[in-house]
Amino acid sequence: MSSELLAPLDLAFWHLESTAHPLHLGALAHFGPRPPESGRPAPPDGGPHTPEILDLLARRAAAVPRLRMRVRDVLLPVGGAAWSADPDFDVRHHVHEVALPGADFPAETARLAAELMERPVARGLPPWEMYLFSGAPDGSFAVLVKLHHALADGMRAVAIGAGIFDEIAAGHRPARRPRPVPPRSWLPGPGRLFGMARDRLGDLGRAVEVGASVVGSSVVRAGRLDGRPTTAFAAESSGTRRVATASLSLDRVHRVRRGTGGTANDVLLALVAGALRRWFDGRGLPLPETDPRALVPVSRRRPGAPPGPGNSLSGYLLDLPVTEADPAARLAAVRHAMDRNKAAGPFRGAGAVALLADQLHPLAHRFGAPLAAGAARLLFDLLVTQVPLPRSALSLGGAPLRALFPMAPLARGQSLAVAMSPYGGQVHIGLVADGAAVPDLDALAAALTAELDLLDPPGTP
Repeated sequence: MSSELLAPLDLAFWHLESTAHPLHLGALAHFGPRPPESGRPAPPDGGPHTPEILDLLARRAAAVPRLRMRVRDVLLPVGGAAWSADPDFDVRHHVHEVALPGADFPAETARLAAELMERPVARGLPPWEMYLFSGAPDGSFAVLVKLHHALADGMRAVAIGAGIFDEIAAGHRPARRPRPVPPRSWLPGPGRLFGMARDRLGDLGRAVEVGASVVGSSVVRAGRLDGRPTTAFAAESSGTRRVATASLSLDRVHRVRRGTGGTANDVLLALVAGALRRWFDGRGLPLPETDPRALVPVSRRRPGAPPGPGNSLSGYLLDLPVTEADPAARLAAVRHAMDRNKAAGPFRGAGAVALLADQLHPLAHRFGAPLAAGAARLLFDLLVTQVPLPRSALSLGGAPLRALFPMAPLARGQSLAVAMSPYGGQVHIGLVADGAAVPDLDALAAALTAELDLLDPPGTP
């Protein structure tokens, strides 16, 4: 793979990161025990064949060309950066094993995942890490994957991370050394100059249009330009992380959808709103004066198209109806708001700030990052995203994938991110929170299940 300039949005993610606010995506995958095979002795401690799994992870990760790329600065464009193959790539710097006590393996994996999500990935190396968590008495194990957001959005992250699975790795060829890129003149010809000028004028027009939409949508939300988040999320960023998980029946979610209309995502967003309301009540906190605003990322990739490099994102903003007491009314409010968002399209509203980033010069991202880093809290209170997974059953070294919990990063001033992935008849939900702002994240995770019971009471045929 030859050198490739970072797209503007990727460059923005690269420069927005700080030590206290790492911008990597994560996924915590839980695998069942490997089935017994003739000729392979059982491990003496009842755990997985850890060396085999660790070696398999390393070999498959090294075979994904994108995971051998690192970021380096370039002379042109000024302020830009490019992906280039790491000539000293060593997969052992990225793939690690951690043995955990087996007494409460799921709780230990969540605790350790939170600690590892606090730490930025090394910037001088290809920006990713994988951790094998072993030690469960029944031979099950877990894998934590971390990918810098500059490397991929959710869909691209799935395409990259899928290379570790048995069913997909078979299609990977061993990584080849990149071919040298022929030198090109830094001085464009007259025809290229004209084309560049025309493109920049078009970009400027789109930037003005999107920028006006972002500012206008923000101003409409009275009182939000003072930089103060909704009360429950008002704690300053501590740099610590907590991770919690929940799994909901996909059949039950679709049963609610069929009865009310809309989409399964509308149902899930309404469950998040209800869980937040329940969480406020459990903390003994008054409900906020205004409903918390969620950023709902939207992929701009065409359905069925290859994921392509880098990020291709916009977003919708949604006021989660936490102040609405009736669960059915909450779902109706979410459905109507999302219908309005979709009718307006991803180029309208403050959620389109990602599109504005696409129009800025690399120098703006490099030097404007400190100013832009705190802008997220002006636009939204939390992130709620859905990450699609392959529908077919997946495995690693013969061990079946039981659950995969996606994890989204926290921007500066943000305290909660909720990511959801349907797989194997369940919706697996990963919650990442600032450890000081949301110390009781497990209670919020449990509230999601309780809210589904309100919309679809247990025992409903």
